[in-house]
Amino acid sequence: MKKRPIAVLILSCVLIVSGALGLAYHLSEFSAKPFHYEMVWISLFRLLAIVSGTFMLLSKNWARWLALAWITFHLGISFYHSLQQVAIHALVLAMFAYFLFRPEARAYFGHREATGATE
Repeated sequence: MKKRPIAVLILSCVLIVSGALGLAYHLSEFSAKPFHYEMVWISLFRLLAIVSGTFMLLSKNWARWLALAWITFHLGISFYHSLQQVAIHALVLAMFAYFLFRPEARAYFGHREATGATE
C-alpha cells in the first residue's frame, strides 16, 4: 500500500469537513419558502468537496483534480465578493496545487516519474 502524505490527509479532511458543514448549513435553508433552485446547485457543489476528499484518501488521481477544480471555482466566485476573499481563495488554491502536486503526492496518486530511460 502506498504511504499517504500528511498534506493529502489534511487537505482531504478539510474538504470533507468543509463540504459537510457547508451542506448542513445550506440544507437548513431548503425549508425556506419559496424554493430556490440555486440551493440544489450549492448543495451539489458541497457534495463535490466531500467526494473529492473521500476519494483522495483512497488515492484516486481524478479526486485531486476535482479538489483543484473545486477550489478554483471558489476563487472564481470570490471575485463577486470582496478583494479579501479573492486573496484568501488564491492563497488556498496555491497551497492545494503545491501540496497535491509534490513528488510524494504524485507518487501516492499513482503518477510514475519519467526515468529518462528509453524502452
